[in-house]
Amino acid sequence: MRLGVTMFTTDVAMPVPDLARAAEERGLSSLYVPEHTHIPVSRRTPHPGGLGELPAEYRRTLDPLVALSFAAAATTRLRVGTGILLAAQRDPIVTAKAIATLDHLSGGRVVVGVGFGWNAEEIENHGVRYARRREVARHHVLAMRTLWRDEVAAFDGFEPSWSWPKPVNGAPPVYVGGAAGPKLFAHVAEYADGWMPIGGHGIKAALPALRLACEKAGRPMARVIPFGTRPTREKLEYFAGLGVEEAVATLPSGPADVVLPVLDEYATLIS
Repeated sequence: MRLGVTMFTTDVAMPVPDLARAAEERGLSSLYVPEHTHIPVSRRTPHPGGLGELPAEYRRTLDPLVALSFAAAATTRLRVGTGILLAAQRDPIVTAKAIATLDHLSGGRVVVGVGFGWNAEEIENHGVRYARRREVARHHVLAMRTLWRDEVAAFDGFEPSWSWPKPVNGAPPVYVGGAAGPKLFAHVAEYADGWMPIGGHGIKAALPALRLACEKAGRPMARVIPFGTRPTREKLEYFAGLGVEEAVATLPSGPADVVLPVLDEYATLIS
């Protein structure tokens, strides 16, 4: 069982290179960072987790791909991932180039966690209707996969084009985040390598439906990475019994004196 971590990286939290080095030194396998391009002040959309006032880190989130470039440069083995990238809010040509460049420079250490987003105002400010965010995200990920894969890439939205560098291993693994359900599993089965359930609750009950969706798509079973979990040794053993190979634990968004003790605690779970 591998254990990675995720943290809201901000301009006032522990610097990303220091965080990445500390995670790698403790034997943790990966570092994932989230994305919010901006947070409209209207707060028209409630947080899906029931938060009232959003924590300050939502307002201060670093760009994930820029942050991960610093994490990759500061380490040699640590996998660096988005958790999650808001694919509907991004230009797929520019994003495919940025991800491929990061993967090339890091030696193939990039993981792309994608999601659909929950903040209607944020999404709509990018010219995407909230009701279409899943459709747009799907289109963008498929476009990026085409750019990563094909020497001359052509897709709905751009003419036959060259786009280099290519990712080291053909394409970085793509995971779709979100709650279990037929719509989400259809996305996973069509264009992703796996599923990132938030927290990890209910995975066992959901696995048959995910397996069925993959069988219908004629592909192998998707991998599962419980994301943002609060790990214990017992929980990690439970995940391993389900065939899970990696889980991602939550770190507080704060300075080093707050983050390092939690990293030390997590390191004891995999020692």
